Amino acid sequence: MQDTTEAPKLRRELSIWEAIGISLALMAPSMAANINPQGPATLVGRAVPLTFIMATVGVLLVAYTFVRLTQRFNHSGSVYGFVGATLNPRLGILAGWALTGTYVFYGVVTAMAFGRFASTFLDSLGIWKSPTDSAAYILGLIALVGVWALAISPARNGTRILLIIEGLTVALILIVTLVVLFKLANGTAPNGLKIDTSVFSLPDGVDTSTLFLGVVFGFLSFAGFEAAATLGEEAKNPRRDIPKAILGVAIFGGIYFTVVTAVEVMGFGTSDAGVKNFIASGSLLGDLGSQYVASWVGQLITAGAMVSAFGCALACAVGAARLMYAFGRDGVSVKGIEQVHPKRGTPTNATTAVVVVMALLVIFAWQILKWDSLTTFLQAGVIGTLILLVVYFLATVGAIKLLFMSGQKTVAAWEVVIPVLALIVLAYTLFRNVYPFPTGTAVWGPAVAIVWLVVGIVWIAARSAASTQAGEALLKSEGLAESIDV
Repeated sequence: MQDTTEAPKLRRELSIWEAIGISLALMAPSMAANINPQGPATLVGRAVPLTFIMATVGVLLVAYTFVRLTQRFNHSGSVYGFVGATLNPRLGILAGWALTGTYVFYGVVTAMAFGRFASTFLDSLGIWKSPTDSAAYILGLIALVGVWALAISPARNGTRILLIIEGLTVALILIVTLVVLFKLANGTAPNGLKIDTSVFSLPDGVDTSTLFLGVVFGFLSFAGFEAAATLGEEAKNPRRDIPKAILGVAIFGGIYFTVVTAVEVMGFGTSDAGVKNFIASGSLLGDLGSQYVASWVGQLITAGAMVSAFGCALACAVGAARLMYAFGRDGVSVKGIEQVHPKRGTPTNATTAVVVVMALLVIFAWQILKWDSLTTFLQAGVIGTLILLVVYFLATVGAIKLLFMSGQKTVAAWEVVIPVLALIVLAYTLFRNVYPFPTGTAVWGPAVAIVWLVVGIVWIAARSAASTQAGEALLKSEGLAESIDV
C-alpha cells in the first residue's frame, strides 16, 4: 500500500546572507589561499596569479549557468536536479554520481590540508617539534574521525562556529595581505623584496597551454561557490537571493584569490629560491604573517586555516552522504545505505561509508603509493576538480538547451555567447589535462577521474530502469518535471 503521508517540508527562512555563508563555507577561502596556490606554482612558477585570473574568468562564465538555472528552479539537489530537468533524468543521476566523487576526493584534499596545517601549528607552539611528513597523515586521519562524529550528529551549532572562525580568519588574511603589500611597496620587506609585477607574466620555458594545467587548482579554490543553489527550497526569496549569492561569491573569490596569491608570491620572492620556499611552506599566509607581522599572527592564521579545512571536510562528508542516501532511497545504490538513524535523524550508514572511503584513500596514498602529504593533496585535488568540471559542463549544456533551444524566450539571444564560452574554457581545461596524457605521478589525476565517471556510466547502464525511474521521481518530487519539457 502506498504511503500517502505528506513528507516534512524544508522551511523557507534563510536570508541572502545565509545563502552567501554556505557558499563561502564550502569554498573555504582561508584554507584555499594557504595551500592551493602551491599546486600551480609547481607548474608555472611565479605566475600563480595568472592561473587564478584565468580560473576567475571560467568560474564567472559558469556562474552564469547557475544564476540562470536558480532563477528558474528552486531545488535542493543543485546539479542533480538541474541536469536531470534540462537534459534527461539519467544524466542527472550521472551528475549526482560525479558530484559525489568530487566531495569524496575533496574530503581527502581537506584532510591533508588539515594535517599539514595542524603539524605546522603544533610545531610553531613547540608541542610537536619538527614533525615528519607522516604527522600530516596521522592528524588528517584523526580529523576524519572528528568529521564522522559531527556528520552523524544532528547538532548544527558547530557549523555556525566554523563559519564564524572562517570569517575571522579571512579578515586576518586580508589584513596581513595589506601589511605585506605595504612593506613591499615602501622597501621594508624582509630580504629587500619589493613589488614585482613579473608574477603576472610567464617564466621562460613555460608556455600558455601549461597555464591550463594550473587552472585546475584555481577551480579547486573556487569549488563550492555554487553551493547556495542547494538552498533553493529554504531561502525566503530564492529566485532573487540565490542567484545574487552565487554571483557575489564568485566575484569576491576572483578578486580575493588574485590579489592574495599575487602578494603571497611577491612576499616569498619571485626568484627560483623564493618559489621553492613558496612550494615548501606548511602555511603560506601563516609564514608570511610570522615574517612580516608577528609570530602569533602567523599562528592564528594557520590555526584558522586548520579549522577551515576541517569545516570543509565536514561539508564534503555531509554532501556526499546525502547524495549516497538519495541514491539508496531511489533504488539505484546498495540496499541499506538509505537508512536514517531513528534518534539522530541522519543517514548514518551513508555517512560512515563516505568517511571510510575517504580514510582508505588517505591510507592508500600514504602506505601503498608512499606519497608525501602535499602530493596526496595535489593529486586528490586534480581528481576531484576534473570530475567537477564535467559536472559544470553538463549543467552548462543543460542551461543552453533550456534558455536557447526550448522555444522559451526569457533571455536575450546574444547571451548564448556566455555559456558557449564557458563550454570552451571547461572543454579546453579538461582536454589539456588529459592530452598529452601525463606520466609518472601526474597520471593518477586524470586516470582516476576517468575511471570514476566510467564506473558511474556503467552503473547507470546496468540499472537503466531503476536510474530512469529514480530520475523521474526526483523531477516530480521537486516540481521540476512541470517546469520544462524534458
